[in-house]
Amino acid sequence: MTTISPADIDASTGEAGPNDADPNAAAAILARQATRESAARTYARSLPIVPTRATGSWITGADGRRYLDFLAGAGTLATGHNHPAVVASIERVLRSGAPLHVLDMATPQKDAFTEELANTLPAGLREDPKLLFCGPTGADAVEAALKLAHTVTGRQNVLAFTGAYHGMTAGALAVTGKVPVKEPLPTPSSVVRLPFPYPYRCPFGVGGPASAEISAHYVEQLLDDPCGGITSPAAMILEVVQGEGGVVPAPDGWLRAMRELTSRRGIPLIVDEVQTGVGRTGTFWACERAGVVPDMLVMSKAIGGGLPLAVVAYRADLDVWAPGAHAGTFRGNQLAMAAGLATLRLVRDHGLSERAAVVGDRLLAGLNHIARGTEIVGDVRGRGLMLGVEIVDPHREPDRTGARPPDAARAAAIRSACLDRGLIIELGGRHDAVLRLLPPLTITDEEADLALEILADAIALSGSPELSGAAERMG
Repeated sequence: MTTISPADIDASTGEAGPNDADPNAAAAILARQATRESAARTYARSLPIVPTRATGSWITGADGRRYLDFLAGAGTLATGHNHPAVVASIERVLRSGAPLHVLDMATPQKDAFTEELANTLPAGLREDPKLLFCGPTGADAVEAALKLAHTVTGRQNVLAFTGAYHGMTAGALAVTGKVPVKEPLPTPSSVVRLPFPYPYRCPFGVGGPASAEISAHYVEQLLDDPCGGITSPAAMILEVVQGEGGVVPAPDGWLRAMRELTSRRGIPLIVDEVQTGVGRTGTFWACERAGVVPDMLVMSKAIGGGLPLAVVAYRADLDVWAPGAHAGTFRGNQLAMAAGLATLRLVRDHGLSERAAVVGDRLLAGLNHIARGTEIVGDVRGRGLMLGVEIVDPHREPDRTGARPPDAARAAAIRSACLDRGLIIELGGRHDAVLRLLPPLTITDEEADLALEILADAIALSGSPELSGAAERMG
């Protein structure tokens, strides 16, 4: 591995901003967007800025202000904004005159990308994988994996977990756990919901390591119970770290237990690595830490280098598709393959998975230090550069394991205070009370420390009359 510092592989931390910075113009753009765009928009509400430039870990708004980006396209931008190698790869394709849209036909760009991608796959899957290019989103890749599982097994039931997030299309939404986005819609009865181990808010009321032990025992007993009500499942789908569910990592032993019980019963295991993949959690694929090899690996976000791309890798013996059984007009995104190829090589050649583990530990230590000085942080958790801080109400009664009720209003106020101070973060988890940190893998130690300073300031101020009032208004 080449020895290189994060500053060498990261783009510059940016310029002062466009010379024509205009706060009034930014406000006008936000107002027009609010008028024209669907009420379904999300980030434009919680992050009311108008990005005009971005480089490395930094975004410059139309008002000239610079922001340290700890959202990074919800984990999409593994190498940060406009990394020179990613931009150069895209420009080479554009200058070459190569077709930008060819459906799923073979191209030199696709050949190079698939070769690189296959070589990154976990041992046990990379030796003879099949790759299915889907539509442009992770949800479509989830749909494809579920369809393949149904086709291979001829079965109906799918095992999914509480806290899961797999996308917003019909099948992906069915296996998603978040109730508010599901309530107005019909829910397929073929999804069996299982308890995901969550030590802080344990579904069994015991907390700690016992949460995973009981979960594994429960799943096994349910599958083996002739009166359990579950016919033989078509698949089990899970995330190694639940992102939208509140940055809840699955214990390694629990993951191995899920792999063992699905293998023994002939149940295909689908691992959704849309957000955890490409180095984010400290290994190239999050499942590698536990030594788990899935039957199907769902990928999107970072594999396209910031451009839309989604792929499912699966065991060759599962390749029972008929031609056209799953398709999508934009499954052959040549620019995304160019950007993705550069990204995969950067992560591999510069040890960005290892870098994510190191700087992630630095951030985790800093967050735990902050937590020790306040009652409003209930839990700090995560892996690599996928971290969460759960905000709680210290004045309300805890549950039987000692966890205080979530404080969504205060979490939203802290997010706003961070934005005011130049740090972009988002929320997730139960009741949106978890501060989520998803920076580029190329962040420097100095940028990590700056983010911690801003977070510490925002959290400390959350008890002030000003921020407390904001929290009450948001509630």
